[in-house]
Amino acid sequence: MADEEHKYSGPNHQGAARSAPYPVSRLGAATGLVDIARQIAGADAAVATHTHARLRVIADQMRALQDEARAILEQARRDQELHRAECAFKRIPGKVYHLYRSADGRTLWSMLSPADWGASPPHEFIASYRLEADQSWTDVRDDAPRQDAEQLVRLLLARSEAP
Repeated sequence: MADEEHKYSGPNHQGAARSAPYPVSRLGAATGLVDIARQIAGADAAVATHTHARLRVIADQMRALQDEARAILEQARRDQELHRAECAFKRIPGKVYHLYRSADGRTLWSMLSPADWGASPPHEFIASYRLEADQSWTDVRDDAPRQDAEQLVRLLLARSEAP
């Protein structure tokens, strides 16, 4: 009994039980250092998981931005090459032009499509492109869905204007 008398030396908490730094009710759960350490470890794990998930989202966004930057640079390189192809006429934005490769490897623009040449165009046909207002080029093969949508809009507008 002498040990128990010296176990709790010092002043006891005098305020409300809810503000006590230790459990004051015998009905409350016993809280020890192991329990506190377990709570801290659980909180650390939750914070680490949340942080990892947020950093993963940022890493995915960075990869997507890198891919988009690569695509933009590749398109700019392609557009520059297309502007350097030989051309004997003034190119007008909004018009479609046809790119050919000559026997000596030069690329040249023509206003005539392979169908316009009949059975034998004078050079190897590469592709058809539309010059955009921003001086970029759009491959007409990649533009079919947009052309279909524009055609549908024109059809709907024509029907709405009819009495």
